[in-house]
Amino acid sequence: MPESNFERIPSTPPVILPLPSGTKRLQWSVMIPVYNGLAYLEQTLRSVLCQDFGPDRMQIEVVDDVSNEGDVAEIVERVGKGRIGYYRQPVNVGNVRNFETCINRAVGEYVHILHGDDYVEPGFYKTITQLFIDFPEAGAACTDWRVVDDMGFPVWTNAPVGEERGILKNWQQRIAIRQWLEPPAKVVKRSTYEDLGSFFMVHCCEDWLMWNRIAAKYPVAYHPEVLAKYRNHDQNTTAVSFKNRKNFLDIEKTMLYNIAHLPEHLRAESEKASRKNYAFYFANLAHRQWHANHDKEEALIVAKDALKFQVNAYSVKHYLKLLLKIATGYMGKTK
Repeated sequence: MPESNFERIPSTPPVILPLPSGTKRLQWSVMIPVYNGLAYLEQTLRSVLCQDFGPDRMQIEVVDDVSNEGDVAEIVERVGKGRIGYYRQPVNVGNVRNFETCINRAVGEYVHILHGDDYVEPGFYKTITQLFIDFPEAGAACTDWRVVDDMGFPVWTNAPVGEERGILKNWQQRIAIRQWLEPPAKVVKRSTYEDLGSFFMVHCCEDWLMWNRIAAKYPVAYHPEVLAKYRNHDQNTTAVSFKNRKNFLDIEKTMLYNIAHLPEHLRAESEKASRKNYAFYFANLAHRQWHANHDKEEALIVAKDALKFQVNAYSVKHYLKLLLKIATGYMGKTK
């Protein structure tokens, strides 16, 4: 059981200790944190197994945060046939602490935290390996990615993370302003986690915070091919966090942290750009929420949060437009 003073969301970065001497080190650790959402787990596991480097180079392990909607161990055994490790937390510790466990249990030089509802395309691990070989100074590496729905169909096309293969340019400022990368696309050296510590401070955008902490100290290598897929569905952490405003509060908290850790001469313009970006994001999200579930309360909460990020012509226009839709009962497509 966790101690009485256990923090589900650590207030400071948890220490990641180097592996004990005598530990058999591998090149790769693919760590798969799971809490329910088991309908997607088999695809996640198979996406890794089809490009497995073998047990002498790659650790593959599922870390189960006490899922209560199915038998995770059975899925791991059936799909992995003994190749995939399985660890179940003694008690539910929450997503941030589960990621910390993933890092601590990783024995590979490169650590890929692949959430149990996301997946990677063939060639992902070879591509990332080559990036680290070509750019050894990088503390992390990534490919491009796309958002997909329950069935794996694209939801929208995000802007490319970079312009060309290599070290990302102006990355610290860019990643401070907005979240350019979802977790399946990013791989971090274990030594980077040992230097910086694990995830902390926020529940909903802990990855965005981590990418900023990495960018402040290390170059990040990039390959432009879309080799990672981030699943957008009703049960994921982001989707359930809008009505209680947890998403807004964590985004704002992370944004302010990111800006404060930029060079001073970049802070004012970067905060303005970040607020504009998230005002746009929340204004559009409010309309999507309304059309998806016709929940007046939820849609208005999200629309008001857009205005809290920044009052501009776009956010005001879309707030008034949403009020009109609600008043008239308009249920058509988002415009």
